[in-house]
Amino acid sequence: MVAIVDIGTLIVRTPQIIGGRPCIAGTRMTVQNIVMDSLAGLSPQDIVTEYPHLSLAQVYAALAYYYANQEAMDREIALYQAECNALETKWMSGNFA
Repeated sequence: MVAIVDIGTLIVRTPQIIGGRPCIAGTRMTVQNIVMDSLAGLSPQDIVTEYPHLSLAQVYAALAYYYANQEAMDREIALYQAECNALETKWMSGNFA
């Protein structure tokens, strides 16, 4: 008999893991990482090739989670990108303190 996977079990939010951001269960791969790769032009199959520990079902579950929560996820992604830009500017200026 083929095992049936409840897709609701593929994405989890745990306060102690990745700051509570949604991630693929059993991994530290965030939904945000999958979405950013997708927005950069990678197909779900490309993402699985890039991260062979993930299944195609997990990647699609992450994308489904994103589209179901797009407004909140877009805010999180924008905050993350702003933080990265600020850190890069600080690094490039040599002001590490």
